[in-house]
Amino acid sequence: MQLGVIDIGGTFIKYAVVDQEGLFLSHDSVPTDAPSGSKKLIAKILGLCDQMMADFEIGGIAISSAGQIDALRGVVVFATDNLPGYTGTRLAELVSGHTGLPVRVENDVNCTALGESWKGAARGVENFLCVTIGTGVGGALFLNGKLYTGAGFSAGEIGHLVLYPGGKACTCGSRGCYEQYASSSALQQLISEEFSEWMDLKAFFGRVKAEDSKALLLFDDWIDDLTTGLQSLVHLFNPELIVIGGGISAQGEFLRQAIESSLNKKIMPNHKKHLQIKMAEHDNKSNLLGAAKNFFRN
Repeated sequence: MQLGVIDIGGTFIKYAVVDQEGLFLSHDSVPTDAPSGSKKLIAKILGLCDQMMADFEIGGIAISSAGQIDALRGVVVFATDNLPGYTGTRLAELVSGHTGLPVRVENDVNCTALGESWKGAARGVENFLCVTIGTGVGGALFLNGKLYTGAGFSAGEIGHLVLYPGGKACTCGSRGCYEQYASSSALQQLISEEFSEWMDLKAFFGRVKAEDSKALLLFDDWIDDLTTGLQSLVHLFNPELIVIGGGISAQGEFLRQAIESSLNKKIMPNHKKHLQIKMAEHDNKSNLLGAAKNFFRN
């Protein structure tokens, strides 16, 4: 069976056609344009479904989405203002009604974890934490070989741990949340504040690798915030592995080593002894793979 697979993020909607073996037959993305609201977002998703159905013979739609997702009903039970008006969206019902196909929906970071467990960095690992660094910071937990989603489908909201009480305002309504300091968008904001010229993350990491002193100082501060949050998670869950996903995982071994070096200075010896840090093997395709896996396992 071939699936139409869609990943709904705060910045981009990725879409692909994937077969039962996890092979990508097509892959592309479009801007989310989140400020335009949920109605236009849904219209864009339905249009992508139409496009994939016209080009391929597909037997279902698998969706990975930002927000807290009731995976049994395919409903967005809560989303922050990164996707305005998205809370309450009956995603599976809307997409199934339009396409006439079965639809499965799961949270995007849970999908990243499923994808990396199926065909990536977490193959064969029973207890791991998946952290995605992008517009926000997302988390997913694999405990005893199973995805843990919590009592109300809301486990893993690590981006909204409070890192600095009373700190920066967050889209969730709280202040000082982890993702306001450790996300790639937070890093981009720091870069904009510190450098007089516009610089994207790729150019910034180039400066860090070239040992530019100003870039190094900013990078070290960002890594420190990132690993302070991870420290608490490691001490709480004692995972075998942390998989780092999201767009920033493209920095590969350079970023992995920086995270590992900083984190190892902060965690207790027995936690360190049993812990590995890996980058997601499929970069931004992990959640598409995981959405497909979620469909096939139901």
